[in-house]
Amino acid sequence: MNDTERLLNLIHTFKRGKVLVIGDIMIDEFVWGKVSRISPEAPVPVVEVTREDVMLGGAANVLKNIHALGGQAFLLGVIGSDYNGERFMELLKEGGYDTDNIVVDEARHTSIKTRVVAQHQQVVRFDRESKDDLSKKSYAKVKDMLASLLPQCNAVIVSDYGKGLISKGLISTILGFKKKNGLIVSVDPKIRNFRYYKGVSVITPNQKEAEEACGFEINSTKTLIKAGMLLLKKYTTDALLITRGEYGMSLFQKDGTVRHIPTIAKEVYDVTGAGDTVIATLSLALAVRAPWIDACILSNHAAGIVVGKLGTATASAQELESSIRNPKNAGL
Repeated sequence: MNDTERLLNLIHTFKRGKVLVIGDIMIDEFVWGKVSRISPEAPVPVVEVTREDVMLGGAANVLKNIHALGGQAFLLGVIGSDYNGERFMELLKEGGYDTDNIVVDEARHTSIKTRVVAQHQQVVRFDRESKDDLSKKSYAKVKDMLASLLPQCNAVIVSDYGKGLISKGLISTILGFKKKNGLIVSVDPKIRNFRYYKGVSVITPNQKEAEEACGFEINSTKTLIKAGMLLLKKYTTDALLITRGEYGMSLFQKDGTVRHIPTIAKEVYDVTGAGDTVIATLSLALAVRAPWIDACILSNHAAGIVVGKLGTATASAQELESSIRNPKNAGL
């Protein structure tokens, strides 16, 4: 069996993967328009709005990516008791996703990121969000739901956007189950919570996050390898995947193996949500027992697909198969 056949066969097994996504959920709002002049009031562009889109974001975008790839997923997160929380629940229902594990916290605001885009360029983004830790009541509900969901899954994605959901206690609960049941635990990290991730299966920082975590700049292959091996050892993970934008991604494994994977993307229109796509594809592949390098190659193909789209996008199983079959991507 050649490499292409092996990767395609893995995609066909994605339907067996059951993944729990726990993390910060939000709404991604896009205001699309065009710019033809500068405001007379200030040196800023005037955007003539042509349309607006509202879609699931944060950990909910990870959920969307898993479903688009043919996998099964549960979403566990917290919203506020507000208008945007209602919008979020409606978006879940419209997408055909389960809403049973969404906790409503009356003391919080539902996070929403609004991006203004003109001529394919993001002009500005403004965020309305809660970053406080969960209330004791909401934390207890999340922990109870987590305990009931873990036995149903073969992988867990911790989608940490630093909005207050992810805590040492929740990670400890997940790691306790991992130790007993061989669960795959993947983390899309935030720097302030890195200390919680020790012992997970894999962490997927981008280059900036890796630099912050290791304390020095990554400006060469030598410093990249130094950073990867340092973080791998410090957090005792099975693997570390550093995503590097136009330079692709680098996989570090605890046996000392290092593999650099060049980017698939030919044109980059929007990197919004690319990290969600990477961890969704990686974790789903690992859930069906793909080898580390194959899981990373599939993630790289998926990321190359979504950055070629505008807005918070997903890669479908069919698009992923097409990318792998494309002779131009052979060997990547």
